[in-house]
This record gives sequence, C-alpha cells and structure tokens, in this order.
Amino acid sequence: MADSDNSMTLPFVTRRQVLAGGMIISTTLVLEKSAVAGDPVATSTPPDPALVLWREWETAHKLTERLCRKQQRLETSLAESVSFPRVTVRLSEGDDVTIHSIEALNEVLGKGPDVAVLRKAAEAEFAAHQACWDAAAEETGYTAALRAERVAGDRAGDLLEAFATTPATTLAGVAGKLDAVLREGEAWEECSEFPWPQIRSALSDLVRIAEQMVPE
Repeated sequence: MADSDNSMTLPFVTRRQVLAGGMIISTTLVLEKSAVAGDPVATSTPPDPALVLWREWETAHKLTERLCRKQQRLETSLAESVSFPRVTVRLSEGDDVTIHSIEALNEVLGKGPDVAVLRKAAEAEFAAHQACWDAAAEETGYTAALRAERVAGDRAGDLLEAFATTPATTLAGVAGKLDAVLREGEAWEECSEFPWPQIRSALSDLVRIAEQMVPE
C-alpha cells in the first residue's frame, strides 16, 4: 500500500506549535518595578505605549493558545470518529494511493481522458467523505473553535506587527517587545539558531539589569 506524498499535507490540520510563556510574567514585574524605581520616564503620563501594547498582545496570545488547544482536542476526536477526508485510488501501475485533497487527486491522476472515469468516481467519493467531515465538524463545535482560533490569531498578529512602530519608553516596554518577538518567532523557527539565542540573551540582560536596580 503506497501513499502519495500529497496525502501527508492536510489543509485543515493546525500546524502552530503551542508554546508556554511562563517566564515573561515575572520578568515584566521585575522590569516594571525597576522602571518605577530608576527610570524617571516610567512615572510620566501616558504610560509606556510598548508595555500597554504588550499587555494587549499577551492577552490575545494566551487566548489563541487556549483556542488552539481546544480545537486540536476536537480535531483529534473528530479524526478518530470520522477520519480525515480522503480517497484511495489504484494507479495503472497497480499501486494504491491515499489522497487527502482534490488538488492532490488532480496532481496524481492528471486530467487526461484516459482517467476521466476514475477521476470522477474518486472525486465523488472524496466529496462524500468531506461532507461527512464537515457535518461532524459543525455538530461537535470544531468548525466554530477553528474559526475563533483564527480570529484570535489574526488579532495577535496585528498587535505583533504594531510593535515595529510603537516606541518603548521603559525597560519593561523593551522587554515586552523582545518577549513577543521571541515567543512568536520560536513557534516557527529552529530555536537554537540565529537570532533566537541572541534575543533570549538580550532579554536576560534586561532582567539582570532590572534586578540590580531593584534587588528585592
């Protein structure tokens, strides 16, 4: 039984790696204390716009993580009860290929007249399985959970983009920027390679400096 490479790409499977962000809460508290103690700008109004933005991003980021975990649980249950939409076709060489999308089906079979009957039957079988999946996804709440996660993720992404044009006026604001970039970037990249170790080092430097300013 041979599987198509395309069958491994499931468009409805969430690929985001869920990260825990435990360190930054205590980090930011330290930096905020140091800002009040040693940074005259910290007591001015309005408050540090970068830190305000970070708090908004942190809320959106945590909501996205919670919704991601929820939809992943629902997806796992759905996959076990219904299974992902797929169709298995037998090629002229005699190999059985399992395919998980119409695009992959067209790529594997092509659009020649010699496979028109096979392609039409495969498309109908896939459509029936997709309809079964869609109905179950709606009934179990998976569709709503996936939609909510995307909305929250878009909100967190917009806030992340805003850091580029939002000036920091305190050490805590700078740390907030670094934390957001680090936590979002590490979700997609190899964490041991540039620039993640350097960003982690810079964030640690800020914490160390802040602790020296506020020893308690």
